[in-house]
Order: sequence, then structure tokens, then C-alpha cells
Amino acid sequence: MNKVITHLSSAEVSTAARAALERRGVTLVDIAEIVYEMQYTYNDGLTINQCVDSVDQVLRKREIQHALLVGIELDELAEKNMLSQPLQQLIATDEGLFGVDETIALGAVLTYGSIGVTTYGHLDKHKMGIIKQLDTKVGNGVHTFLDDLVGAIAAAASSRLAHRIRDLEEQGIVLDASVII
Repeated sequence: MNKVITHLSSAEVSTAARAALERRGVTLVDIAEIVYEMQYTYNDGLTINQCVDSVDQVLRKREIQHALLVGIELDELAEKNMLSQPLQQLIATDEGLFGVDETIALGAVLTYGSIGVTTYGHLDKHKMGIIKQLDTKVGNGVHTFLDDLVGAIAAAASSRLAHRIRDLEEQGIVLDASVII
């Protein structure tokens, strides 16, 4: 018997990843605010809209989409107490030595090179913006993976901006609100 393999379209995966973020209460603007905070001191003329666009571009990457889908699914299953032990407790309590959440996030950000990795490390340590809200263990939500994934997206978008802005500078283009990055 021949089994027909059908592939998910990139659009389906992208839509699912963005819907998962939205379902968890994270917007592109939330992430873009972190990107802006990381980049504005280096780039006169940077706008929040340019940061939103950079986040949007990062969310088009399959590595990011796949990491989001896996991590958010595990967070949601932990909220429903649907994982086997001891994995359930490790994820539900965001066990300090667990590390798989950071590993998945780091794998996703590696696409953006060493600046993405170092920026992710900074965000993982300093927990800016919505990352801090997600990392706070208040309420019933489990965000063991999500806080790190948001950090990875913000780090990737920041890295993307830094590289693109350097390219513009080399072309003699001054960054302002009219420049599409």
C-alpha cells in the first residue's frame, strides 16, 4: 500500500504559529517593544513600526514557527496536567535545571548568528517587557517555553535590524520612519 504524504504549506504553519502566540496573549507589538528597547540607543530614527516589521519577518522563519508550535503546545499540555511525570512537574514548575526551554529557543535564534545568541542571553537574564510578565509564576498559566521563545524572537528581530541597518548605512541611507527595513 502506497501512503500519500502531504506536506503542510508554509502558510498553514505560519498561521498556526501566529495563532498560538495570539492565543497565549502575546502580540507582535509586545515583542517589538523589546526590540525597540534593545536597538533604539544604537539607531537614531528607529520606529516601533520598523521593529514590528522585523518581528513579522522573523516569524516567517520555519525554525521560529516550529519552536513556537512545540513550546506552546507543551506549555498548554502542562496547564491541563496532560504530561507524564516527571515531565509534567518539570514544565509546570519551570524547574531551574530543566533547560530544554532555553535549548529550543537558542536553536531558533541561531539562524541569526552570534549577535542573536548574545542578545538572547541578555534577554534571558534581564527579562524585559512581556518576557518578565510571562516568566512571573503568578496565576494558572504555564509559560515555561513561551517566555524563552518570545526572548528568542525579540533577539532575532534585534539582530536582523542591526544587520539591515548596517547595510543601509553602508549605502549612505539615513534611517528614519520612511525607510523600510
